[in-house]
Amino acid sequence: MKKILIVEDNEKNLKLFKLILDSNGYISLLARNGEEGIRVACEQSPDLILMDIQMPVLGGVDAMRQIKANEKTRHIPVIATTAYAMKGDKELFLEFGFESYISKPIRIKDFLDTIEAVLNKGK
Repeated sequence: MKKILIVEDNEKNLKLFKLILDSNGYISLLARNGEEGIRVACEQSPDLILMDIQMPVLGGVDAMRQIKANEKTRHIPVIATTAYAMKGDKELFLEFGFESYISKPIRIKDFLDTIEAVLNKGK
């Protein structure tokens, strides 16, 4: 079973993402800010990280950069999740180093399709 780390400060989104992932055969790991996300990524070595962009303590872009700079976690694909979806954002997040991008509120099929596509990339 694939482990997915959800880094999200909004409790409703965290619960929703966990419910969707758990009911689709994934193991969910949870973190409520970027610092916690980095720590959990180092300890648990998930197969994928869903990273909220706007968070207290440490934002998603900075957290992703630290994950990608760490020898132990740099191989883990990171998908940006954000409610601030504007034209050109996807390209911007890809330039930052995210593997993909999911806008909130999510559409469950698109959410799962994006996760599957990133997990299966290179196979």
